[in-house]
Amino acid sequence: MEEVELTVSVEGMTCMSCVRNIEGHISKVPGVKSISVSLENKNARLVIAPSLITPEAAATAIENMGFDAKVISPTLSVGDLSDIVDLNIEGMTCQSCVKNIEGHMSTKPGITDIKVSLDSKSARVTYKSDVTNPSTIAQQIEDMGFNASVMRSSIEESVIAAAPSTAGQTAAADLRVEGMTCQSCVKNIEGHMFTIPGILNIKVSLENNTAHVNYDPAVTDPSKIAQQIEDMGFSASVLLSTNPIVPMPSPSASSQTATLDLNVDGMSCQSCVKKIEGHISTKPGILNIQVNLDNKSAHVTYNPSLTNPTKVVQQIEDMGFDASLLPSNEDQNVQTPRSGNSRDISTTVLNIRGMTCDACSNNIEIFVSENPAVANIKVSLADQTGTINYYPSKITPEQLCAIINSMGFEASVAVPSHTIVASVSGTLPKDVSRKKEARRAEGAEKCYLNVSGMTCASCVASIEKTVGKMEGVHKILVSLMAQRAEVTYDPLLVQPQEVADKIVALGFRASVIHGESVGPGTCELTILGMTCSSCVHRIESVVKKKRGVFSASVALSTNTGKFTFDSELSGPRDIIDTIQAMGFEAKLRTDDDIGASRYDHREEIKRWRRSFLWSLVFGLPSMIVMFVFTFAIDASGDDMPNHNVTSMTDNHSDVMVTPTKMDGHYNQIMITPGLDVLNLLMFVLATPVQFIGGRYFYIQAYKVLKHKSTNMDVLVVMSTTISYFYSLAVVIAAMIMKERSSPMTFFETTPMLMVFIALGRWLEHIAKGKTSEALAKLISLQPADAVLVEVDKNFQILSEKVISLDLVQRGDILKVTPGGKIPVDAKVIFGQSACDEALITGESMPVQKSVGSQVIGGSINQTGMLLVEATYVGADTTLSQIVKLVEEAQTSKAPIQNLADKIAGVFVPMVIVLSLVSLIIWAIIGYSDINLLNTNYDPKSEKSKSEIIFEKAFLYAITVLSIACPCALGLATPTAVMVGTGIGATNGILIKGGEPLELTHKLKVIVFDKTGTITHGVPRVSRVSMFVKNKTCSFVKFLIIAGTAENSSEHPIASAIMKYVKETLGTESLGKVSEFDAVPGCGIKCKVSHVEAILSRINMVEVNKRKDKFGSLSIKIDNFVNSYQETEISEIEPEITLGAEASQEYEVLIGNRDWMNRNGLEVTDVMDNVMTEHEMQGHTAVLCAIDGTITGMLAVADTVKSEAHLAVYQLKKMGLQVILLTGDNLKTAKAIAKQVGITNVFAEVLPTHKVKKIKQLQEMGLKVAMVGDGVNDSPALAQADVGIAIGTGTDVAVEAADIVLIQNDLLDVYSAIKLSKKTVRRIHINFFSACIYNLLGIPIAAGVFTPVGLELRPWMASAAMAISSVSVVLASLLLKTFRKPKKEHLMTSEYRKKLKEDQSDDVVVMAHRGDWSLSIRSSRHSSISGSTSVSHLQSFDERFLPLLRSSSF
Repeated sequence: MEEVELTVSVEGMTCMSCVRNIEGHISKVPGVKSISVSLENKNARLVIAPSLITPEAAATAIENMGFDAKVISPTLSVGDLSDIVDLNIEGMTCQSCVKNIEGHMSTKPGITDIKVSLDSKSARVTYKSDVTNPSTIAQQIEDMGFNASVMRSSIEESVIAAAPSTAGQTAAADLRVEGMTCQSCVKNIEGHMFTIPGILNIKVSLENNTAHVNYDPAVTDPSKIAQQIEDMGFSASVLLSTNPIVPMPSPSASSQTATLDLNVDGMSCQSCVKKIEGHISTKPGILNIQVNLDNKSAHVTYNPSLTNPTKVVQQIEDMGFDASLLPSNEDQNVQTPRSGNSRDISTTVLNIRGMTCDACSNNIEIFVSENPAVANIKVSLADQTGTINYYPSKITPEQLCAIINSMGFEASVAVPSHTIVASVSGTLPKDVSRKKEARRAEGAEKCYLNVSGMTCASCVASIEKTVGKMEGVHKILVSLMAQRAEVTYDPLLVQPQEVADKIVALGFRASVIHGESVGPGTCELTILGMTCSSCVHRIESVVKKKRGVFSASVALSTNTGKFTFDSELSGPRDIIDTIQAMGFEAKLRTDDDIGASRYDHREEIKRWRRSFLWSLVFGLPSMIVMFVFTFAIDASGDDMPNHNVTSMTDNHSDVMVTPTKMDGHYNQIMITPGLDVLNLLMFVLATPVQFIGGRYFYIQAYKVLKHKSTNMDVLVVMSTTISYFYSLAVVIAAMIMKERSSPMTFFETTPMLMVFIALGRWLEHIAKGKTSEALAKLISLQPADAVLVEVDKNFQILSEKVISLDLVQRGDILKVTPGGKIPVDAKVIFGQSACDEALITGESMPVQKSVGSQVIGGSINQTGMLLVEATYVGADTTLSQIVKLVEEAQTSKAPIQNLADKIAGVFVPMVIVLSLVSLIIWAIIGYSDINLLNTNYDPKSEKSKSEIIFEKAFLYAITVLSIACPCALGLATPTAVMVGTGIGATNGILIKGGEPLELTHKLKVIVFDKTGTITHGVPRVSRVSMFVKNKTCSFVKFLIIAGTAENSSEHPIASAIMKYVKETLGTESLGKVSEFDAVPGCGIKCKVSHVEAILSRINMVEVNKRKDKFGSLSIKIDNFVNSYQETEISEIEPEITLGAEASQEYEVLIGNRDWMNRNGLEVTDVMDNVMTEHEMQGHTAVLCAIDGTITGMLAVADTVKSEAHLAVYQLKKMGLQVILLTGDNLKTAKAIAKQVGITNVFAEVLPTHKVKKIKQLQEMGLKVAMVGDGVNDSPALAQADVGIAIGTGTDVAVEAADIVLIQNDLLDVYSAIKLSKKTVRRIHINFFSACIYNLLGIPIAAGVFTPVGLELRPWMASAAMAISSVSVVLASLLLKTFRKPKKEHLMTSEYRKKLKEDQSDDVVVMAHRGDWSLSIRSSRHSSISGSTSVSHLQSFDERFLPLLRSSSF
């Protein structure tokens, strides 16, 4: 048996476990004789049997294990099996295309010769049949951008050459093939079977696990074909073999061919033409097809024994086009092997049992329709039947039953066959497939799918037509621009995932957006009229009681509510009606509501300013009158003799103005008995305020009480109404009783209370607007317009116009002038500038932008004009996503807020009860001992005892109602959360709500991922070591030569070296490379020239600044001959003598030790030690030899971020424990941990094990935060108490996290925790002060401290109440003083000392493998100085003992 030895590059291996897995799995694959995998060289060497498996299939088997594999160099060990194939190639335009194809394909494994003809649009390829096959060759040419297909005559010639058979007979067989996992398996089977003698055509279906084979029965048979497929490693069995043998179509035998002319509508370009020709030409029985775009027609030559006009029309329609036969075909004589029978189509109905879902019916339709004797089939899952139109001359209903039975179903003939004389156009009876149109399920549902890969309208039509034919699909709408599909379907017959699978089968990518069915509905409302947390609690509790509502979350600070409901039982309209019935204004949030005006509370501020000014018109005179009568008249009245008091009798009918002074009263100016001037003026001033100014409160209170609830408005109405009507009642009573003096009243309560309440709420909304200032600023960043331009190929502007931002589409070219705002997220295609991104990312310095740079919508263009191409628009822009995330955070509630809401729910009723209790108690006290109320009480006084008692009792009761304030309690948490999240957003820290904000301050453990989090995630140069003198080769020349050589390599190590060279030297152009050769696992070899011009342009001053600054930690640069380290490079030698003679062309070798040894160069101990030093840290070290001399070494590693150690140090200083959790190997993880000061490491951990590790830490009673950036981190981010995602990471990680760091800066982890602690501290202070205010204020108002002389009037209480609400909001605004710590301020002398200590060998590092069974300590054990003591570390390590004792999770 022939054997092939090949080398496959394998990327993605991290440890020896990967090596063992690959070797163990692949060695079991049929056809693989042996395999040896090298972790160091990242490749695998295999010996395979080409008759059983191809090199590409072997590489695919490795890829299926999750690695990236690519065939590098297959080599035949015995003999050559050459073959020739002819290909059709479309898309070539010139000889350059010819040369490209010949040059590229000649490098492919197994290709020995290739000749391409531009005139005939064909290629003849000589290839090794045991290495490659025609199908693979055609695919490789297609990968270059051309359309390639194997000529049918070439297939027939290869069959004849392999086995000359009798008379070109053919037969067909259907086989079941198990074990296929992807389209690569399909291609392998089809490609390999094409080369088998006797196989004329084969079509494999991955969806149905079947293969339809046309073969020469004189050469092979179905059982042999099945065996040959099984030899490839799959399971194959014969389902059906059609007999008798029918003649094989021959180009010369006109009696066995027919032609067909079709109308084809829906084509828009030549791509559609090629698509139809390429797809239909592969169908069984199609000999030739020519499509004309201008005439919208197709001319088809086909074999009528294998296909028919109806099937051809259907196959074109299945591609999304409209096809029909031209009328000229009606008179055409289509000849068939059995004359006259091909036009006779019979219909039969079969009973089919065993179908359970729509996939079963689809499988039967697809499998049976591939039989040449079947014209059409429609299977009904609901009726468990199948209606089949077939050619009775070729097959019988019993044979059709046998075909379906072979698929595992039970089929029997239900309706006797009847023959239909079909026209040549292939039109079948209209009632064949009408059932789906007639049946529309009442319970239809909708689902939405993301569909990508569509390029034009024909793609849309293809999807809509194909999916529209599915059983259970009522309607489908596909949007090309949105790459989205909306499907209306019957859930009893089909599921969304089946629709997605159908679209995938058409060659597109599809995924369900909304799940298997439409889930619970959500809506966001703007709610106006809320005044305190009682309103919030009332709305939430009432709406949640409504049928069909799952959850309700209302935010007082943003005036928004988010509701989740069952769309079958409730909806937004019902919720809005419910809220409006409670007395609030509610409406659906629209784009207009997301404007900045809503966040600065503009409308509420205007409302309460008007209310304040109205109340002030009456309130200010009330205050003046009260002070004048209380103090001024009282003082002037002291000199008035008592005998001047004029007595009033019942006979007086005239109005008498008589001043009189009563005990405990001011000097009253009486107008009439029982009424004085003061009470009259206060009545006049209070009445309009009570009923006009207080109208809002009365309406709100009425609506609240109607729903058997209470809030702050109820307290205001009660206090003012009781004050007003009590005062009115006692004055009227005094007038009726003709009292000599007017009683003490509380008329001043109404105007003054209204003044203070309106003032308080006005100031409160102003302060609330300040809390949302960060969000309002973010929203205002987005400009209203954009400048749309058209440009030529040189980016010269041809036209420009201003359009609304809402009209910007992806791909638009936009112009941004200096000082203007970037409209949307975009990519720079012309110009250079600097952009201010401070408000979005928190980056204080302008960011330089050039061609290819990404710009963020909302950032400010500072210096130059830019042309940008829109990449993300509308709600997909970074700014929109940030605004949405911050708003959701501010709408969500911190856990402590739930307590505040519960208190607010019972607060008002409690205050009313306390007010009533105060009234009763003081009345009891007064009647028991009047002196406790009035120490100067004189029984002979004209004021009765009852009057004095009830004056005092009502005074205290009304004051209690006036001073109580649930607002302060309700605002304590949301205002602090709002300011905290807003400040975080402006500093590049997005906190998703109050809960993570509150939880963050409780954290005890921070778990870091390594790759992309602690490190950059990409290789970077970490050290450059020179082994020759400067006069032999300078540092700069070494970089130019090494960078030029690596410029021709695609290896990641080469990319890192090349990037370092270009950045250090400040140049984009390098030298010339020739005779380049790369040996996988070893290195490269080439010749480098043309470096002198670059040397002459180098700015040495700039090189000295940049050479050791690449990457995050300083790069170590040393020379082991000159004994210098990081010295300045002063000059470049004009003549450099390398080897025997100076030369313009240099022979360069770059690679590992083995590569140097293989090329006859000695690696000295010094070189070996330097390389080993880096390899022990998990770095990659390569040597560079120039003209036979090893000149230097370059070490490349995934370097640690510059701020990583500082961030870890600050976290430890806060008392947090830090752990490194990574899937990387133990050696690398330990080295990285030591660099950043982490002393607890868990390495070689699978993503699922990361979750279990987080759970174990949580079970130990620790609050855990996980910091990561990749998809593999998302489960752990979701499991952690607080997930922190790096903003540059994957969308999945950002979605799973609770906190998102927009900048790739680990110090933001420290900043986020610090902000959380400060915010939570402010919440606690606010909550405490609000509670203390009410706990002290209410007793004072109730008169508890009257014995010590502390007593309040109602207007004083209302002022205190207003001040309390404003003070809480203002206190929250103090959070705006938070400033994100700067790196330079944190790098203290204490930190520098700690950094030096952590890099020493005295640090203890606890490192554990993924199975937790191994504990490794560094060689030296001594105390750890700094902020973390040994005892502290050991106590923490002891907590890990339960984890270490277990052998697994």
